[in-house]
Amino acid sequence: MNSTTKSASIEKSIYQVIDQAQFCHLRLCSGEIIDHVQGFLINPINQENNRFVVFTQKDSGFLKQLNPGSQSEISFVHSGKYYLNEDAQKKAPVYFIESVKKVNHNPSAIESQLGFDRIIGNRLQPGLDFTGQKVVVRVDFNVPLDEQFNVTDPTRILAAKPTIDFILQNGGSCVLVSHLGRPKGKESRYSLKHIVSKVSESLQKPIKFHEDCIGSKAVSTAQDLEKGEILMMENLRFYKEETSGDKEFARELAKLGSIYVNDAFGTAHRAHASTTVMAQYFGRKKYFGKLLESELLATEKVIKTGKPPVVVILGGAKVSTKIPILESMMQIADHIIVGGGMVYTFKKALGGKIGNSICEDKYLDYCLKVLQKAKKLGVEIHLPIDTLAGDSFSNDANRKEFPSDQIGEQFEGMDSGPQTLEYFISIINKCQTILWNGPIGVFEFPNFAQGTMRIGQAIGQRTRQGAFSLVGGGDSVSAVKQFNLAQQMSYVSTGGGAMLESLEGKTLPGIKALLE
Repeated sequence: MNSTTKSASIEKSIYQVIDQAQFCHLRLCSGEIIDHVQGFLINPINQENNRFVVFTQKDSGFLKQLNPGSQSEISFVHSGKYYLNEDAQKKAPVYFIESVKKVNHNPSAIESQLGFDRIIGNRLQPGLDFTGQKVVVRVDFNVPLDEQFNVTDPTRILAAKPTIDFILQNGGSCVLVSHLGRPKGKESRYSLKHIVSKVSESLQKPIKFHEDCIGSKAVSTAQDLEKGEILMMENLRFYKEETSGDKEFARELAKLGSIYVNDAFGTAHRAHASTTVMAQYFGRKKYFGKLLESELLATEKVIKTGKPPVVVILGGAKVSTKIPILESMMQIADHIIVGGGMVYTFKKALGGKIGNSICEDKYLDYCLKVLQKAKKLGVEIHLPIDTLAGDSFSNDANRKEFPSDQIGEQFEGMDSGPQTLEYFISIINKCQTILWNGPIGVFEFPNFAQGTMRIGQAIGQRTRQGAFSLVGGGDSVSAVKQFNLAQQMSYVSTGGGAMLESLEGKTLPGIKALLE
């Protein structure tokens, strides 16, 4: 401790333990990230929405006494440091724990505080012992590669690191199984051997590789793993039985280990052999990976426990692809902002002139019904006021601003105009929960990227002020990465289709398999 800490008086109070984890697993809105420090999310009794992150410097029995749901009398000293956690409404002070006295235990506390109910089954939590166990981890390493087979975005690999680290730190070894692309048979360009070096670099550990994912040699290679070692198997989709959900193929995969962990949220909506069927061969020895867990909790913070007002920002080209999420979000949102190409189907339905803008004429009546239904439910749907249009679909198009319902015949809507952006941002600024799915304009073209970038910046600023923000869907995730905004969001989902189906209230096949 520094001198300030030493001179500080020891305080004592009763706290309710919400959760505990490695600090690097907690998502921060701002502040320094510290790795490999055991921390606790705790809440002063009778003081809701005032959560703290508390750390101990000691290796004694204090850690074992603090369990989620328990109430403990804690003596602590302020460390002089502050961090802003996603669950905190202000900067969370960091304390050093001096002593702990357990008061009582309330198992339902974690449910009421984190929305961690029956949706979540077995978790990777402190106390698990994987010593001597070969743990089969279904990861999602379906990462983009360039022409030289270099990984251009390692986000999904890095997202699996907390789960893999946890297993290794608790005595186990990891057998990683994943798919890559959509190969037709055993195509070399889709081999996971291309990403071994990047996986090793990202996980900061050596990686062994086996040229198959089933068979006696694959099983013996997995069983020969020593404690702390990682083995990555060849592409699951080299076998058509993977995507067809073949039981015998799943049984063969299950021979690779004694424990199963699913951490592949991006494929949890697919009833494939490795994501769904394989789980049945492990009895109760199957767990939610930390990424899968965090994805579900992030979704719950929008659809179940989101603080009002809730705003949903929907972009993209077509209304037809957004029907399920539109219908489900009208049940929980206070505001729905509509952007992107889908705007012009709404505008035409309302009698507007949209020039050459994209439009789905088959959905004009549906758009009117959505507006009527939203009004009955008390949900405000916000459409653009003005539009930045181009006379061709290219970055070099001649640009001109129009009222969104009065676009010139030779022009097509490409981005939101300045009045619309100010209007949309004013809505975002008064909301506490924000879901963003889909870009506001054609952000791939720099001349039409302003709207998407400014909306992202507004969400980031609102997040720093205490709102919870969830970004999901391929294009919106690409946008926040392109504009270096990902770190400003509360949570950026790794799964497009899986996240959308979760938001629609569906129980994903990969989730259901872990609960059976």
